[in-house]
Amino acid sequence: MTKPWNCTDPTHQTGVTHQTGFARAVAVEVEQALLRRDKIKNGDAVVAGQIAGAVAAAIVLLAPGDLQAIDTTLERLPGIVLQFVRALAAEATSREPVASASGAVQVRSRLAGNDDIDLMRVEDWAGRVAGPTFLEENFGISRSTLHRWQRSGKVVALRTGGRKHVFPLAQFVDGRPAPGIGEVLSSMPNPRRAWSWLISPAAGLDGRIPIEMLKQDLVADVVLAAQGTLTAKFE
Repeated sequence: MTKPWNCTDPTHQTGVTHQTGFARAVAVEVEQALLRRDKIKNGDAVVAGQIAGAVAAAIVLLAPGDLQAIDTTLERLPGIVLQFVRALAAEATSREPVASASGAVQVRSRLAGNDDIDLMRVEDWAGRVAGPTFLEENFGISRSTLHRWQRSGKVVALRTGGRKHVFPLAQFVDGRPAPGIGEVLSSMPNPRRAWSWLISPAAGLDGRIPIEMLKQDLVADVVLAAQGTLTAKFE
């Protein structure tokens, strides 16, 4: 086996070269492990190894607090990984060059449906999002409960190009919207504007990120800042 990466090693600070080398080492080990199972093609094993290596290299660079946060979601890891890999495949195929009859190069999707592409567009600015099925299977949130929260303005629901709604995952704590989400939406009825504000450093909160403060039960401060943002808009 390749010697495990020691994230306390001073060479870890030298940057991308060592990160890339670590990713390659993990990729080789994963590839060989998969090939020993005899039921996976060589090309598939290579791809799986490369993905595993990239993920491992990214994880060792995380701050201790982020690693602890990830540890609390490990029971949902299979579903999260499945969604990640599907999104990765969808993005890759949506950008695949295909020659048209006239010889011009066009970009089209062979495998990704419009829903996948819409999802990626939202995630470009909103972070990880998911639909009702994923939330029910991985967060234990029933569709009826999600619909009730959405109807009463207690959860951020973002409409995609396909006119379906997706829900930013960062707003949920223990299977429920973070306290204060409803109050922020009351001050900012536009879900996209509200979520953009919630995930960005807020001047009225000394540059802190509102959604993280809500998760720390600092609801009053966040709601006051949201109301102040609305007041400032009309002054």
